[in-house]
Amino acid sequence: MHTVYSEEHRHQDGNVELFEGKVVKPHECPRRAEIVLDRVKAEKLGEVIGLRDFGLDPILAVHDRGLVEFLRDGWDEWVKSGRTFDALPHVWPVPGLLPPGKQRQAPHSIDGKLGYYAIDAGTPIVAGTWRAVYASAQVAVTGQRLVATGERAAFALCRPPGHHAGSDFYGGYCFLNNAAIAAQAFRDAGAKRVAILDVDYHHGNGTQQIFYERSDVLTISLHADPKQEFPYFLGHAGERGFGAGEGYHLNLPLPWGTEWPEYEVAMDEAVKGIIAHGAEVLVVSLGLDTFEQDPISRFKLQHEDYLRMGEKIASCDLPTLFVMEGGYAVDALGVNTVNVLKGFEAG
Repeated sequence: MHTVYSEEHRHQDGNVELFEGKVVKPHECPRRAEIVLDRVKAEKLGEVIGLRDFGLDPILAVHDRGLVEFLRDGWDEWVKSGRTFDALPHVWPVPGLLPPGKQRQAPHSIDGKLGYYAIDAGTPIVAGTWRAVYASAQVAVTGQRLVATGERAAFALCRPPGHHAGSDFYGGYCFLNNAAIAAQAFRDAGAKRVAILDVDYHHGNGTQQIFYERSDVLTISLHADPKQEFPYFLGHAGERGFGAGEGYHLNLPLPWGTEWPEYEVAMDEAVKGIIAHGAEVLVVSLGLDTFEQDPISRFKLQHEDYLRMGEKIASCDLPTLFVMEGGYAVDALGVNTVNVLKGFEAG
């Protein structure tokens, strides 16, 4: 299995995030990708290759141009306003701030733009953010091309992650939705039905938003119950799609403390859904923050459970692209990530 990787991810290296009411060093950091890459090489999983640059077209096939231009230009605007520390929002256009029946409008001020596009204060923009997130998207599309041209599977070692980013918003450490960009690229390459399986601890709210009214991309997310956990406002079991997309989205929320036996039941349901959809290709949003020692999560999966997860994914019997998402028990992240990939290859 090829791993696609770019050193450009290092340019996203924030100094602060607001986490549970405290200003802390970001949990999403460059070492995450480095330790996974080291494990891939140590286990001789396969060749590591660099990205190909496919330009903005695959990104704009999923994301609003206004968001993309903001991510590209926002740091320069922040600096022009007289600040060189991490850019974070401090006000948001909640419904009560909008006139009845009016659409929200992007402000001209950089502070207003931050709140307009961001869903949280935990996703800092720094000088190198655009370089990193642009490269992360290209890593995903490079992996997509490998699978689309005949590889059984590929691993896109994306950083920053992407599944919390929607068509016109960012947050949750995510700026561009790498898995969604890859899924759309598969559609544009001719796949009639694509499935996205999100196994990150946190609900893939951005992925849900992007495809919620479509029937060509089935989206399934296993995650902590949004009544208890970030991102809180999406991810409930009753959200099954809308309009043409009704029945083409499946949320499988699980309670704090979930261990493998309960998680396995949800995985089996997800696999059945993917097979029933008749998907031609599978994109896996591979978050490893379900691990028992993850500092910001509350599931109880263990190292060996990720081998089983990979075997379950392999049982879909589909060409598969793995796209790196979360996982913040950094020392264990390489082992857990590679265990999924090894389990898949053995499946």
